[in-house]
Amino acid sequence: MRLSYDPLPSVEDAAAMTRFALAAACSLALAACSGYGQSAPDAPERPGSVAGERQDRPFQVEQVTRFNEPWAMTFLPDGRLLVTEKPGRLLMYDIDRDLSGEITGVPAVAYGGQGGLGDVVLHPGFDGNQLVYISYAEAGEGDTAGAAVARARLVRDGSGGGSLQDIEGVWRQVPKVPGQGHYAHRIAFHGGMLWISSGDRQKFDPSQDMQSNMGKIVRLHDDGSIPADNPFADQGGVAAQVWSLGHRNPLGIAFDAQGRLWNHEMGPKGGDELNLVVRGENYGYPIVSNGDHYDGRPIPNHDTRPEFRAPAITWTPVISPAGFVIYDGDAFPHWQGSGLIGGLSSQSLVRVEFDGESAREAERFDMGTRIREVEQGPDGSIWLLEDGGRGASGHLLKLTPTGNG
Repeated sequence: MRLSYDPLPSVEDAAAMTRFALAAACSLALAACSGYGQSAPDAPERPGSVAGERQDRPFQVEQVTRFNEPWAMTFLPDGRLLVTEKPGRLLMYDIDRDLSGEITGVPAVAYGGQGGLGDVVLHPGFDGNQLVYISYAEAGEGDTAGAAVARARLVRDGSGGGSLQDIEGVWRQVPKVPGQGHYAHRIAFHGGMLWISSGDRQKFDPSQDMQSNMGKIVRLHDDGSIPADNPFADQGGVAAQVWSLGHRNPLGIAFDAQGRLWNHEMGPKGGDELNLVVRGENYGYPIVSNGDHYDGRPIPNHDTRPEFRAPAITWTPVISPAGFVIYDGDAFPHWQGSGLIGGLSSQSLVRVEFDGESAREAERFDMGTRIREVEQGPDGSIWLLEDGGRGASGHLLKLTPTGNG
């Protein structure tokens, strides 16, 4: 059943922010800046409010279905979607039949705050091996957790669902720490390698600590083993996994047509970033940032420390980026080569244009709802997941051109 209404925007859980002891009046302003806020009760639905009817955008929006706290999605070769729900469910959605089936065998997730089931991607050789990779928050000893990536063989059944079989761990954040924030755990494949974004877990210093793989971009073989040509391979341990360091909360990674890796990450209070990710480079967090700490303490800007790689774009006010694809479809020919980024607090779809190693924001489309995930469909259409917030549902949205895209 296709849906014809929009929910009011939901808001992310932000238990991690309580340590800053902000007053209630300030927390609302902080949420607008950072994409985090207090959980809100489910809002009433508003019949007849279809965002796609706005005339200032080169696309129309179809509300296709809804999921419970959706986080990520990827298309299967047959056109069905795999969708993760943060509380721990992996679903296979048949778009043509409007039917969802559960994929069992998902590992237990540490659900809470920003933690839970995260990304889902297919192995490049999926047609032959049926391997699916998932990321999730994994509980440790005591009150600790960390991001993890596992792979398994997807076995589909005849009723629209299936199971993950022969599951094996591929990668884990080291060490597991208290808290429920900044897992990041986005996954991509390129050049036969597995790439993982690892957040700083709101612990700051691990981003610069080579005894930890937090606050890093990680490069591995598809089985989790370490390539001998990684930039810090001679250091051994988790340092050998690292491709780049000094990241905060990288919630999107994508490769352009020239094989360059780009990532976006949430800044602290201000200073969201889009980075060209270069082998062995240090991006400076928490030593430098174009934002400041939430408690008001300043952080020196990037231009004060030229030894650290500066972002290609910074955003203040922030967009709270989430989800990222570099478009190469035919449905929107003027967007070919553009980056499409979902915005949480900005409730937007942001289009970025690249020029070699530089980039700029080209357009921003008001979606009227928090966008958690962006994916390109097999026909070149654009698919978005609304951020459901804790305990709330989010729509699956399909964007198709209106004729001027």
